Parts: sequence; structure tokens; C-alpha cells
Amino acid sequence: MRPYAFGVDIGGTTVKLGLFETEGNLLEKWEIPTRTEEDGRQIIPDIAEAINEKMKARGMTPDDVQGIGIGVPGPVLNGSIVNRCVNLGWGVMDVAKEMGRFTGVENIAAGNDANVAALGEMWKGAGEGHENVVMITLGTGVGGGIILNGKIVSGIHGAAGEIGHIKVSEDEALPCGCGKKGHLEQYASATGIVRKAKELLLDPAKESVLRDLETVTAKDVFDAARNRDGLAEEVVRFSCSRLGRAMSYIADVIDPEVFVIGGGVSRAGEILLDTVKKYYRETVFHASENTEIALAKCGNDAGMYGAVKMILP
Repeated sequence: MRPYAFGVDIGGTTVKLGLFETEGNLLEKWEIPTRTEEDGRQIIPDIAEAINEKMKARGMTPDDVQGIGIGVPGPVLNGSIVNRCVNLGWGVMDVAKEMGRFTGVENIAAGNDANVAALGEMWKGAGEGHENVVMITLGTGVGGGIILNGKIVSGIHGAAGEIGHIKVSEDEALPCGCGKKGHLEQYASATGIVRKAKELLLDPAKESVLRDLETVTAKDVFDAARNRDGLAEEVVRFSCSRLGRAMSYIADVIDPEVFVIGGGVSRAGEILLDTVKKYYRETVFHASENTEIALAKCGNDAGMYGAVKMILP
């Protein structure tokens, strides 16, 4: 195996790049802007230029590189074909072919960014030592990735792991970002947590330190709940009960070794973990009650680690 590999995590604002040794050591990481203008036509050339410059600076050639792995914020088919990526302005594109054309590196693979991050956590994070991992990312929305037998499950349409769109409520009046209603993303995302807090704050009879804040964030809610604020505790129970329920549905279908929870909301730590575990165990089939549930460890680097893992033999 060749000594080096590049991991690329494409976001809507920046592209994170990492130079790795193929056994998994991250040697260097850096970022470049994501130029989404003109339907994102400069994104791949910009990434290739950044990689070519790094190889030149370190005296490397494509023969020293095992491959380039790429995480993309959209569905990816066959490890290469992006099937519409609205955040980047892309339609249908063969990402691997384009990257190879600009870099001379032959072994290139692409995957959905959430799935790739899950692979990174399996390889070098909270899922290390396991081959069957479900990762859930709680941020502005709710994303996810599924790894079975060490491989990403992407699905026929590249949409496997869309955990945020599991339906967990029948009586939701407002639509999810996808247009349908009652989805997990509406309750367990940072946006959903704040929405629930604001809804409860409309009741003047409910006392809460959150009333003193000009702007309420999900972090504020968890901080207040940690200090026994009744309204904040109610929000945490509400959001975590829906998350625990959705995880029980997943476990009843694929029975993973570990659930890994990441994203900005996961920084709440043990209060999040303990509350989710409670509701998960109340709902799931008894055989899966003791499935490990852990907080992610790789942080924002998970996508780069997973991208590299994709191109290893």
C-alpha cells in the first residue's frame, strides 16, 4: 500500500482537507473556500489545485498517494456519481472522474458526507473496534450514516441514513424542511430544540431562566436543564424522547453494535446521552436494550477520516 492519502470533506462554506498516512495518522489539515458560484464548477478544480500544491510542497507524486476520498453533502451513487447536490449547485456529476482528471491520482471514491463521517467514527472514533455503527448528527438539522460489516450503506437512491426524516409524530402541524411533517429533525435538531423552548415560553405560568435571554440556543436549553430549570428539562425530555424512539426503530431493523451521536448538539454531553438512553430503552425490542450509545470523538475531522477509510483496501 502506498504511504499517503488525502481526505476531503466538502461543506457549503469551506472544504476541509487532510493529508494522512494510510494507517490513519493525520499529518496536516487545512481549509479552502467552497466556491458555489457558477453552479459550483470551480469546486473540484480548487480541491485538486490544493492537493497538487500540497504534494509539490512535500515532494510527493501521485505514485505516493493511495487515493483521495471525498465526502459530499448530497446523495452519491456507486462511490462516484453525485445525484444533485443543491448546496453546491451541482446536478449529476462524476466526482471521482473529475478529480482524477485534475490530479493524476487513480484511486478516488466519493460518498455522502454523513455516511463518510460515520465511517470515520467507526475507524478512529467512538465506533473504533466495531463494524456495525449508526451515527446520528444533531446540528441545524439531523443527519446520519449507517455502517454495516465495515461498509457504508448508501441505498439504491443514495438516501440511506436520512435519519432526520424518520417520522416520530402524527400530530405535527408545521412542515419539516423536506416538506413533510412529524420528522425527527423537527424535534431533535438545534433548530427543533429552540422551537420547542419558544413554544413553552409562550405560557406565562412557566418560569424559566431562558426568559432572561435575548436569544435562546440549544446550548442554553441544555445548560438550564442541567441546573434543574423545569421548562428546559421539559424541552430536553421532549426532544430526547423522540430521538430515542427513532433510534429504537433503527435498532429494530438493523441491530447495530453502537450508536454514535455527533454534531453541535452532542456537546451537551451526559445529560443528552443519559436522557436518550432512557427513552431508547423504553421503546426498543428487549434484545437491543443494551446497545452502546456513545458521543462522537472525531469532531469536525470525522469526514476526513472517513473519506480516507473509503479508499483503503
